[in-house]
Amino acid sequence: MTQREFSQFVKQYEKLVFTICYQFVKDYHEAQNLSQETFLSAYRHIDDYQGDNYKPWIARIATNKAKDYLGSAYARRVMLASSEENSVEAMASVRLTDPSEQPDEAYISQESSGQIEQMIRSLHEPYREVCILRFLEEKDTQQIADILHRPKKTVETQLYRARTMLQKQIKEVYSHEKE
Repeated sequence: MTQREFSQFVKQYEKLVFTICYQFVKDYHEAQNLSQETFLSAYRHIDDYQGDNYKPWIARIATNKAKDYLGSAYARRVMLASSEENSVEAMASVRLTDPSEQPDEAYISQESSGQIEQMIRSLHEPYREVCILRFLEEKDTQQIADILHRPKKTVETQLYRARTMLQKQIKEVYSHEKE
C-alpha cells in the first residue's frame, strides 16, 4: 500500500477508530493516543492482511488496543486516581475561572462549585471538617491530621468515606438535572 493510499485509509476510518477507543477508555486524549497506535499497528501489518474489507480489521485492532490499555496496571492507577480527584476535588475546588471560558460556561462552573461546597458543608461530622480542609482549603492529609489532632490514617479513611458520599450526591443532583 502506498503512502497516499494509507493516508486515504486513515481518513476513511479515523472517526470509527477514535469512537471505538473513546467508548472504551472514556478519555479524549487517551483515545487519540490509542487511535494513533491503532493506525501505526495497521500500517505495520497492512500488507499482511488477506481480506478485502478493512473495516472489521481496523475495528478489531482498535478494540484490542483499548482493551490492552485498560488492562494495564498504569491505566488502572490513572483511572482510579482521576476518578477520585476529578469527581470531587476538581469539582469542589473554588478557583478563578479560565479566561478562555465562555461566560455561560463560567456561570455553570461557578454554580456547580457552589453546589459542591453546599454538599460539603452539609456533611455530618467527622466528614464535614476534613472535607472543608481538603477540598475547599486544599490542605493535604498530613496537614489535616495535624490541625485536627487525628492520626493520618483516620483522616484518609474519613476522606475516602466522605468522597464516596459526595460522589453519590453529585450523581443524584446531575441525574435529576438531566431529566
